[in-house]
Amino acid sequence: MKNFKNKVAAITGAGSGIGQQLAVLLAKQGCHLSLSDVNEQGLAQTAALLTDSNVRITTQKVNVAKLDEVRAWAQDTVQNHGSVNMIFNNAGVALGSTVEGASYEELEWIVDINFWGVVYGTKEFLPLIKKSGEGHIINISSLFGLTAQPTQSAYNATKFAVRGFTESLRQELDMENSGVSALCVHPGGIRTNIANAAKMNDSLRSLGMNPEKSAQTFNKLLRCPPEEAARQILEAVQKDKRRLLIGNDAKALDLIQRILPTGYQKITAMATKLGQGK
Repeated sequence: MKNFKNKVAAITGAGSGIGQQLAVLLAKQGCHLSLSDVNEQGLAQTAALLTDSNVRITTQKVNVAKLDEVRAWAQDTVQNHGSVNMIFNNAGVALGSTVEGASYEELEWIVDINFWGVVYGTKEFLPLIKKSGEGHIINISSLFGLTAQPTQSAYNATKFAVRGFTESLRQELDMENSGVSALCVHPGGIRTNIANAAKMNDSLRSLGMNPEKSAQTFNKLLRCPPEEAARQILEAVQKDKRRLLIGNDAKALDLIQRILPTGYQKITAMATKLGQGK
């Protein structure tokens, strides 16, 4: 995928943040787009940003946690565009909770979206992308798919799972030499709506944390503009990278984890506790 002109890209979570900016940048490079999001209003806003683009754009409301909706969208993408070359499995949610305090319903909710959504998007689009003869699977993990954090056990679990799933996929694609590749993306703090949309339950109080304040603190850490994240992702696709870390925070914490593979946990727990006093 040295260029995106006249290619077809499908993007989940295209109604805001990184997904929206991927759509904007791809359209500028002549890439046709099949956009999905569970939020129809956000999806319409993205489409409005692309009105002057000289590419074919289709939009569809899709809940990535539902296999039948993802499957129908994948088939509709090929029907509407003739083929598909890329799937950006970008949609995701966050949950702030202790392990003990997380309900099974909350765990199922985040796993269904963050992990199964990636699995569905990958499996439903992969055979269609192979038929095009050239393509890429781009799965969005997180900095929290490299290091674990207190109160983020569920989010960590899903993002670690995305990492393992994608790295295994990449190796299989290498062995097949099918013309299709895969990239796992680990963004740090990207300025998106994820903190505002995150669920924070009262179990955080058992750690001396305030759920409302935690969301505000999380928001302050989101510094990298989504358009910069999108730019780096597309560049990584063109360079056929296996892994992409976005942001100095992601690179720094990844390095700390490599140097102190278990010791970083004590540092992180202490820093989190101290951060509650600010």
